[in-house]
Amino acid sequence: MSVLAQDVSRLKYVSGAREEALRRLGIESVGDLLFHIPRRYLDFSHAYTIESAPLGQVCTIAATVDRVVEKRPRPRMSVTEVHLVDETGVLQVAFFKQPWIARDIAAGDRLAVMGKVEFAYGFKQMSSPHYEKLDAGAAGSIMPVHPVGEGISQAWMRRIVSGALECAQTFSDPLPARLRAHRKLMSASRALRAIHFPSSMGERDLARRRLAYEEVLLLQLALRLRNDANLLDVAPVSHRRGEHVEALLAALPFALSDEQRQAADEILDDMARPDRIMNRLLLGDVGTGKTAVALVAVASAADSGSQACIMAPTSVLAQQYAATSAPLLEQVGVTSALLTGATPAAEREQILERLRAGRLDVLFGTHAVLADDVVFNRLSFVVIDEQHRFGVGQRNALRAKGPGADLLVMSATPIPRTLALSVYGDLETSIIRHRPVPGAGVTTRVLDEANRDIAYGAIRDALAAGHRAYVVCPLVAESDSSEELEDVPGIERDDEGRPAAGPRLHAVETEVEHLTHVFPEAHVAMLHGRMTAREKDRVIDEFRTGSIDILVSTTVVEVGVDVSAATVMVIENGERFGLATLHQLRGRVGRGSDAGTCFVMAPASGRKRISPALERLRALEQTSDGFALAELDLRLRHEGEILGLRQHGGVTLRFVDLDADTDLIEAAHADAVELLRSAPRLDSTATRPVRYCVIDKYGDVFKEVSGG
Repeated sequence: MSVLAQDVSRLKYVSGAREEALRRLGIESVGDLLFHIPRRYLDFSHAYTIESAPLGQVCTIAATVDRVVEKRPRPRMSVTEVHLVDETGVLQVAFFKQPWIARDIAAGDRLAVMGKVEFAYGFKQMSSPHYEKLDAGAAGSIMPVHPVGEGISQAWMRRIVSGALECAQTFSDPLPARLRAHRKLMSASRALRAIHFPSSMGERDLARRRLAYEEVLLLQLALRLRNDANLLDVAPVSHRRGEHVEALLAALPFALSDEQRQAADEILDDMARPDRIMNRLLLGDVGTGKTAVALVAVASAADSGSQACIMAPTSVLAQQYAATSAPLLEQVGVTSALLTGATPAAEREQILERLRAGRLDVLFGTHAVLADDVVFNRLSFVVIDEQHRFGVGQRNALRAKGPGADLLVMSATPIPRTLALSVYGDLETSIIRHRPVPGAGVTTRVLDEANRDIAYGAIRDALAAGHRAYVVCPLVAESDSSEELEDVPGIERDDEGRPAAGPRLHAVETEVEHLTHVFPEAHVAMLHGRMTAREKDRVIDEFRTGSIDILVSTTVVEVGVDVSAATVMVIENGERFGLATLHQLRGRVGRGSDAGTCFVMAPASGRKRISPALERLRALEQTSDGFALAELDLRLRHEGEILGLRQHGGVTLRFVDLDADTDLIEAAHADAVELLRSAPRLDSTATRPVRYCVIDKYGDVFKEVSGG
């Protein structure tokens, strides 16, 4: 057993209450402890004396506690004043509503405080700074501040970590030496020592970079092994570009744009390769024409005498694909059918019989295509739309119906390249950034409750012009409260992943009743995920044909609902959604020849600091570039929230900064590809330590490969 795998109780100082405290923090082994990294550092190499600390700047000051005074200026308001002194002066520090500090700090303690220095009433002051009690001899060094809990102090955590590092000493590095040398990375043992007790902040940054690189590399390897490695012994299908492809290109109502043509060429080139099965991600903003590109690839499968399957996350989207694509495919001699949970039994059996016999070229569908009795004659090409709404197991289950089938994953959610590499590291990427047919476009306005009449006026004008409107709510029913948001991607969340607190949440059922009174001349209807597939299809059809004027919906309309007559959208509780979701929603209007307007309702900001949610909404007003918005969303929010990865098996990266570490992620991606090229199962002498790390972190993907 390696030192890192040993139980934490074997370390010096770990027993009794301290052992229990560590286990409450999720620390069970020595490795867990060493990867329990500091959340911040007190840099005494740049500490100020009280006299030299500049006003208006955040500074670190080390001084001695002279006295602690508790005050209560008014009921339910407590202030703990701590007077610090050094050889140059006095610093007054005030802690508000933190009475326990008076019990934690005593006269004579050495204290480090970090905060903004102000001046008032003749003294330099700080309000509620970060503080740490100092060990003897701490001045002149960098002090780590670890996450701790009841039963263990910062001082004890530092002692225990120091003991663990001494116990571990120099352990085997999982990364091959040539790779570390090529990327100029420090060893794992040095990185862990430097991340806890750096000699400088520069060394701390190098240590984080080393750990971040390893984190991304292991993720890339796990992703590729779970997919590519399962195909190692499967012969690829070498597709051809023939008469069906050329006929489809001629039948399209528009010529492919340069970006569409490049994406189509990349896909067709991959599909034609006899030595490798295609794994490709097609990223394209709303309205960029991904479907047309996918149909070119579908035609290539037909040219090769085989079948294709296009799987969408909702029946609405699957029906949309079938309705727009089937006439084009039929025009070029390619047969197709739609299979969803709502397909009548007799029709379903007929579709399955044609599929088994090879008389059906293309199957559009939802999760229904994964059923055991859905058997293809020769499936060679799989398209999965909105991949983040499916699990890896579902993707592989569909591919298993056609061994060697090429895979094209599509997403209308703009994703920063670093996030795409991290989440879809096993896929090559094609991107379409611009709409081939610009359309009338959408204007976005953020309104508070006082200006709601502007949004309602726009709906009234749209209805008078024969157009239609959406109203989007975060809840189905008011009785659901915020718990209904637990499984909704894009919802604003607190630090623990729960839906954030805020103003009253609008619900679809209540809003339908309200809008029926506001617009008595209009037909108002609802659409949400609790309805059956047949009910949803009926509502969409009625909205498309004009029988429904105002559609009140949850985010189920985010993708796939294409109603060119819809020109107004009102999004309630807009502050609760992420930019990716809001951008997708507003893409439902302005799709035809008439311009669209999207009104995002949000609380007034008042005089307080603008929240990240409202900052996102302001950005939404200023740009229609989905990729620019995705980059901003990445900077403001956690990567897992952007795509709803909490719900769909996504990973959380601890060391990597997806906004700043672009070069690191690119490097790890390239290195993962090269490692698997030289050792497909990581079973060479140089790569075996990496293999064990992948297993330890992501499970034994190699058993999945061998079927064991």
